[in-house]
This record gives sequence, C-alpha cells and structure tokens, in this order.
Amino acid sequence: MSGLDPQIHAPTRLQLVTMLSSVSEAEFATLRDVLDVSDSVLSKHVSALVEVGYLRTRKSLHAGRRTTWIGLTDTGRQALHDHVASLRQLIDGIG
Repeated sequence: MSGLDPQIHAPTRLQLVTMLSSVSEAEFATLRDVLDVSDSVLSKHVSALVEVGYLRTRKSLHAGRRTTWIGLTDTGRQALHDHVASLRQLIDGIG
C-alpha cells in the first residue's frame, strides 16, 4: 500500500475523483455545481490532477456551446483505490 495520496487527499479533490469514478466523464459545469465551488477553484484542482495524470479533459460542443468534459484516468482510478485502502487501514486501527 502506498499510503495517503497528497494529490487527492484534499476534500474537494477527493470528492471530485470519487464522483468521476462512477462515470466515464462529466461536464465541468456539472462538477462545479455539485461540488459547490467556483470555476477558478475547480479549474485549479482539475489542472493539478491532469498534471499528475489522474484526470483527462476534452473540449467539445454540447447543446450549441463549448463544453469541457473531465474523466478519471486508469492511473487516477488506481490512485483513488490505493488512497481509500489507506483510509480504511487508518480507520481499522481506531479503537
């Protein structure tokens, strides 16, 4: 086990990758609204996670407007899995 991942440990990032783990990709605006953050905050988190290879982005037209789609990579999926395993190990050590 690799321990807690500092790239996804922050609450917003952990929520983001967890949300993306159940879908192939999601629209930027949807993620922003569900996470209740500003465009700039979400953009910073997405950029940081793209940089380490945990997320991928693509731009397209959707309903006549330019849209950014965000998806979890296989590397990001494994990082989330490892992070959750580390959290479980910490929780199991309580008590």
